[in-house]
Amino acid sequence: MDRHVHLEGSLDPAWIRERAHRRSLPVPRAAEALWRGEAGSFRDFIESFVFSCSFLDGQEAVEAALEAALGRLPPPEGAALRGLDLWVSPHWLVRERRQLSLDSLWQGLDSGIRRAAGQGIRVAVVVEAVNHFGPAHGQEVLDLVAGNLPPWVVGFSTGGLEQVPFRDWAPVFDRARVLGLRLAAHAGENGPGTHVREAILEAGVERIVHATRAGGDPATLELLAGRRIPVDVCLSSNRALVEGMGAHPLPSFLEAGVRCGLGTDDPGIIPCNLPGEWALASRIGLGDEALRRLARESAEDAWALQIGA
Repeated sequence: MDRHVHLEGSLDPAWIRERAHRRSLPVPRAAEALWRGEAGSFRDFIESFVFSCSFLDGQEAVEAALEAALGRLPPPEGAALRGLDLWVSPHWLVRERRQLSLDSLWQGLDSGIRRAAGQGIRVAVVVEAVNHFGPAHGQEVLDLVAGNLPPWVVGFSTGGLEQVPFRDWAPVFDRARVLGLRLAAHAGENGPGTHVREAILEAGVERIVHATRAGGDPATLELLAGRRIPVDVCLSSNRALVEGMGAHPLPSFLEAGVRCGLGTDDPGIIPCNLPGEWALASRIGLGDEALRRLARESAEDAWALQIGA
């Protein structure tokens, strides 16, 4: 179960290079460096992310991105359920970039999700807004999708640079909740660990993405564990983008009783797949019992696996 993957960051590098060649567009040096496995700044990542997004210009490209994300799951094993919790930025693609219509985006996702279901893979979509664009942008995201929410759209999240306080985003999260969407936020990734507490206590978020900078804060870990707030952990992405992180806090999360799940984040930009993320989890010191617990909670808290359950 891939607990956190972005549609826009899922296109394969070879697919992007080929499309860039067709358009006589140079691939950014930052993207090439990240594809080689080199560390980069968060702004390098954003540059690469935006470049990749530029090729999501129709239903076919949306289907290609989803197919690439599905292809990074482990092969089927027995009766185990497989799935993706898929983050998507419709406002960026439809309004900001004007690359495709909302109908084309939804149709591409629906077609890919139906094919995935035929392979026994469930997909849940989380609509994303950009924190540093501010709450007015968040309201515009909800304005765009509110009248046309497919059944597989189950959540709303913020991402991007953590520059606007979560208390300012609270009315947006409240509106999303009224629309029947579950709430998540990228917090404690490129901002301080205190943002995790703010997202939970001041914005009512029920799921946190990354939280890497909260690893040394016992009070925040106690809050996460006590409220059973799941944390999506993306080891390759964190290693590449979180400056000065040192040892990954996943072991301390689990020791503190925090529920965690593994995701690939943007595997077309920071190359990885889900089996590789599990291998990394083992290499950073998780024993068999911790890995079994991580596998169980990755599935139990996955929104994709709760659809129709």
